[in-house]
Amino acid sequence: MIAAFADAVEVAMPRHSSVRVACLLIGLTALAVSLLSSHIDAQSPAPGGFVERATDTDVRPMLTPAQIQSLLPERGLFTFPSPYLTQAVRITNASDCAGADCVWYVGYSYWRNMNNHVGSDTMYIFVGLDEVHGGPTLFDYNKVTDTVTKMGPLFDAGTQWAATTGEGWYFSATLPTTMYVNRPVTSTLERYDVVTRAFTTVFDVASRPDLFGPNRYIWQFHSSNDDRVHSATLRDAATFAELGCLAYREDTQQFFYFPQRGFAYDECQIDKSGTWLLIKEKLGTDPASEVDNRIIDLDTGAETQLLDRDGAGGHSDNGYAYMVAADNWNSLPNAIRLWHFGSNPIVPGNVVYYDPQWQPGSVNHVSHASTRSDVAAEQQYACGSGANAVNGPRTNEIVCFVLDGSLRTLVVAPVMTDMNEPGGGDSYAKYPKGNLDVTGQYFMWTTNMSGSRQDAFIVKVPSQLLTDGGADTIAPSVAITSPAHGSIIVGSTVVAATASDNVGVVGVQFKLDGANLGAEVMNPPYARSWVPPVTASGQHVLTAVARDAAGNTRTSSAVSVIVIGRLAN
Repeated sequence: MIAAFADAVEVAMPRHSSVRVACLLIGLTALAVSLLSSHIDAQSPAPGGFVERATDTDVRPMLTPAQIQSLLPERGLFTFPSPYLTQAVRITNASDCAGADCVWYVGYSYWRNMNNHVGSDTMYIFVGLDEVHGGPTLFDYNKVTDTVTKMGPLFDAGTQWAATTGEGWYFSATLPTTMYVNRPVTSTLERYDVVTRAFTTVFDVASRPDLFGPNRYIWQFHSSNDDRVHSATLRDAATFAELGCLAYREDTQQFFYFPQRGFAYDECQIDKSGTWLLIKEKLGTDPASEVDNRIIDLDTGAETQLLDRDGAGGHSDNGYAYMVAADNWNSLPNAIRLWHFGSNPIVPGNVVYYDPQWQPGSVNHVSHASTRSDVAAEQQYACGSGANAVNGPRTNEIVCFVLDGSLRTLVVAPVMTDMNEPGGGDSYAKYPKGNLDVTGQYFMWTTNMSGSRQDAFIVKVPSQLLTDGGADTIAPSVAITSPAHGSIIVGSTVVAATASDNVGVVGVQFKLDGANLGAEVMNPPYARSWVPPVTASGQHVLTAVARDAAGNTRTSSAVSVIVIGRLAN
């Protein structure tokens, strides 16, 4: 294994001042990572949102076009209606496109459209507009006043840069004004400062035809959170064939190259630590596989393989030595699983989210851009989004979920997308594919607002509902089992309910027409006798309120009964 790894690695020893510059950059970004960790928790909690379990089957109606239009300002802050009550910010509007549908979808859930704004009142956001309307464009969001300012195109009109969509570009996790960019079918990865408008080349695969071959270009690139290690797919510029995966260590000017196995290649990603390279391709071991995983330790060259049938990651995002990924062969519907790197064979981690049904699914894409090196993966969360013409539990909503396997799920906001409306283009372009910022407090996505145009939005994520000391924020489930709805009650009857909770139910309080019906029942079976008095003739409503030790409560659906009065015993 080590010998094979050595054949795939080319080391260029530092000889020039550019290496010292790179080392200085890495040192500065390492400091920025430390500062980021110390400042994230200082932000004010966002309002709204609510927590349920991934197994919950509640389906909230989609907002109508009229409701959406009544909500939205021209630009800036607004609040989603109940039950969400979260605050969101409109970034783009029709004036940016002269009324046309010119806003490109955000690139993908693992590429950041928002900069590292920790310690600043200002957040920078880039949105892809079509070339006619300026191309990739920079916006300024003031977190204190909630105002949004269009700063203008990132590049001069008429340049090749202005003609690009910006898909695949992303902000550095640490350097506040730095983006990683690349022009289509070119061999270089560039850093671009959105304020000074200056370029710096990170690497150029054309400099190494001996390693990569001639006429090559890079595609779908990624960077570690300390800006030290980068990855990309290598492609042939003549045939556009996907040739394999490369990684580049900037501080040592070291390339790594892993040609594809020749069956079916998908993509590759460096993890946030810069140590683990995840390659998604069919390995040929199992003919039934669609996409398997190769997980490579760049420090040692050790490779671990994870087959599709064993849970290989589909749509995914990486943390520090782990991935949060769709497990497409799992028996649970649309399961998302945590996988820690470093063992061989790789040990399955928690299933952190799944749907209560196979169709329609909810989370199409997952974002973990807020990952932290100083917190265990299981104490962090990821967010995701999806859209479907058929509504279902969380199907058309933005949600976040803890990675501890508790299935606690934060419902953040509706995506406001109608897959049957023309805005946004084809079905893939209409998917939200939203991404988190580095703090995990903001989530950005694009939506057609149930109309003919697509715009970009940010929602403030009330993550404290998931992370505050691991507090139990999930209310019990409760339902009245007796009497049945519409029953006619003559004389004594038993009022009974079932109740359950992720931790434990401590009591059920029955209510008659909103008033307590006897004392709270503290232990199962949750039931009590009810003898209506003679004065109780007529229709009445029974409910049950379940309570857990954390004080979370939930009221059952109402049961209406008709009482024929009699004298109490």
